[in-house]
Amino acid sequence: MPVKKAKGETMTKGLTQAEADQKLEEFGPNSLAVVKDRSVLRIIFGTLKEPMFLFMLSAAALYLMVGDLAEGAFLVLAASVSMGLVVFQDARSERALHALRDLAAPHAHVIRDGQTRLLPADQLVPGDVIIPNAGERFPADADLVSDHLLMMDEAVLTGESAPASKTLGQDVSLFAGSLVVSGEGLAVVTQTGGNTQIGMIGTALSGEIEQTPLQVSTGRLVIWLSLGALVVCLAIVAAYGLLRGDWLAGGLAGLTAAIALLPEEFPLVLAVFLAMGSQRLAQHHVLVRRAAVVETLGAITLLCVDKTGTLTQNQMRVDRVWSLDETNHAEVLQVSTLASAVHPIDPMDKAIHAAANAQTSGAVELNDFALKSVSPLAPQRLAVIQNWQHEGQRIWATKGAPEAVLHLCPDLPPEARARIVAELEAMASSGLRVLACAQARTDTKTDLKIEDVAFEFVGLLGFIDPLREDVPAALAEARQAGIQIAMITGDLTATALAIAKAAGLDAGAGVLTGHEIEDLSPEALQARLAHVRIFARVRPEAKLKLILVFQALGHVVAMTGDGVNDAPALEAAHVGIAMGQRGTDVAREAADLVLLDDSFASIISGVRLGRRIFANLRKALGYVLAIHIPIAGLALLPILLGLPPMLFPMHIVVMELMIDPISSLVFEAEPSEASAMVQPPRALSEPLFGLSQMAWAGFQGLILLGGVLGLYFWAIETGIPETTARSMGYVCLVTGNVTLALVDGYEPSISPFDRRHRLLWIVALLVSTTLAAILYVPWLAKIFKMAPLGGADLALALGVAFLAGGWSVVVRFFDKGPVRQSTT
Repeated sequence: MPVKKAKGETMTKGLTQAEADQKLEEFGPNSLAVVKDRSVLRIIFGTLKEPMFLFMLSAAALYLMVGDLAEGAFLVLAASVSMGLVVFQDARSERALHALRDLAAPHAHVIRDGQTRLLPADQLVPGDVIIPNAGERFPADADLVSDHLLMMDEAVLTGESAPASKTLGQDVSLFAGSLVVSGEGLAVVTQTGGNTQIGMIGTALSGEIEQTPLQVSTGRLVIWLSLGALVVCLAIVAAYGLLRGDWLAGGLAGLTAAIALLPEEFPLVLAVFLAMGSQRLAQHHVLVRRAAVVETLGAITLLCVDKTGTLTQNQMRVDRVWSLDETNHAEVLQVSTLASAVHPIDPMDKAIHAAANAQTSGAVELNDFALKSVSPLAPQRLAVIQNWQHEGQRIWATKGAPEAVLHLCPDLPPEARARIVAELEAMASSGLRVLACAQARTDTKTDLKIEDVAFEFVGLLGFIDPLREDVPAALAEARQAGIQIAMITGDLTATALAIAKAAGLDAGAGVLTGHEIEDLSPEALQARLAHVRIFARVRPEAKLKLILVFQALGHVVAMTGDGVNDAPALEAAHVGIAMGQRGTDVAREAADLVLLDDSFASIISGVRLGRRIFANLRKALGYVLAIHIPIAGLALLPILLGLPPMLFPMHIVVMELMIDPISSLVFEAEPSEASAMVQPPRALSEPLFGLSQMAWAGFQGLILLGGVLGLYFWAIETGIPETTARSMGYVCLVTGNVTLALVDGYEPSISPFDRRHRLLWIVALLVSTTLAAILYVPWLAKIFKMAPLGGADLALALGVAFLAGGWSVVVRFFDKGPVRQSTT
């Protein structure tokens, strides 16, 4: 439906796809230079700076200096393999971040081949016709070509906080990166990519996921432990040299202790979990913008959601048309079309155009109309008013909230108003979303303001937006997980109640309206919010008030939003969730998560995955701490007890090669706890890795240390050769390590041989093969200062390992709590 524009142009077709492809090849993608992905070379150089590798390379250099070529070469090789594993996992995380940046890339509404399409902003080319919308970041430099007024926030370019007005005949220049504050229209792209004003300035966003507080604190912990390890290393070297006169043995013992003391897996595990966890969430249509939110997802107690598009399909259809004379439905559709966007993006505008086009008598030939002005929705007037010129007349068309439209019709007789209200209530109680429309006609010579226009009421439109099929099941899962749901909508009370009952929401405490929220005192509102979970006729500005009161009641609040005015509430919520399909850029920038499909079920999937990530990360960190206690203890205690050293640097290096994949890759891939979504949310104050987790991990580590050290001590004291005793102790330590990993990942309702544990069993097979090679390949056994084990010694070592590493499975079995079959 073409509309006359300035200079006689008809901007309805836009470019053809063939023209756009040709220009894209000529001008390149419409993207600014972003922070480059870390190359493999950069990751390698970063890894070489880690204290662990510095200690390992120092030990290798010491072996080479004294002429022990085999052991020195082995340490260099092992360090390279260990570094390769770290680089692989780091590169995998980098690929995950790159994929997330692609998902987060901005989009734009573009007219191509006469059709409105939502395209990635980097596909825009000069000549494209785009439709700016309030709340969006402008994707390219362009000129306004329609008779609309746009208010643009250009602070990113000018630093000026006051919005600039853009209209034909004054200032038509629109710049990439600026924010559409209000208005709508059409614009033609003039410059893209590096040729835009912001591109020439060189401003860009990296799109990288920032470090969480836990990552920062863990990084500091590793630095302090590195300094402590260095002090211990120097102390052991000094003690050996001064007391025993053996500086070489002291150097090796000191480096061994330093390598053993460093839990360098902590930051690696966190980075892998957060990057891969964010990618897993994205696969379930939940994009993580702030990685710290992963630590909060499992603590959500209250979820505040919009009705439209979240609980419903956001596929509006005009279901009922009503006019005062109950026959003139065509006029209702004509007026509502004139009050809708020419190129509709809003679902209700689309539904109106579709309904008008379906009726020959209802279609409006906009070729014959010239749009003169648009007055968008405003807090003080919840209605859109569009002013057209047609056949020597000015036609004012409005549509919006029924009470707002009725307010614009002061001359409506009381009996007509009563009939309208009755029909309105009937539609709303049927679950329909209702808009009213009105019109006024004036001559072109009279310059009137909106408040001076006398509108005549035309009719009502009832829209149906079906409930999403997956909503009832998702709501049931949320209730089972101890998460309360609050529905916030701008619809009428009767409509809100009808949808709430259809979805299975708790409406027993009634409905609270936006006016009541604004009028109630803080104390009275807090008392009502202790029970009420359905909110109707709520303006976006009132959402912030709801969020703050819910938080004051002790809830951990997640909230969905899509508009510019939702941004403060999204910022205030513990977890802000922006709508990816219908949400504005401002809402997405304020949110922690972006819902790519706007579906409520995806939110619940995100919570379920968030709980899984949290639980597996806690297990991984506990495992890392637990296994470092026996490693560090076995590096130090034999020396203090006057026993031959049990561990040398090469032993610990091989152990590190086992710990890294187990603690990061294996635990990250573990299935969800069977009881994850039948347990109440954890307390927000509960740390990811607090004192209770440290104490439990420490106790597990001490038991394993006691078992291995006791076995080694017994073997030495009973006259077993040192190399054989070392073999028994090392087999016990490595096997106990793998057993502990299996126990820490154990779920009573999931078989240990479930296919979801396959990665752990693959690692266990590789570890067993490596251990067998070290024991029974002569040249390797010589490097490791070990001897092959006979059947009895091997059985004893394995038996102690299974007991010392696996005893806690009994505790896990009896402390399993309520379970159900895991599905994640």
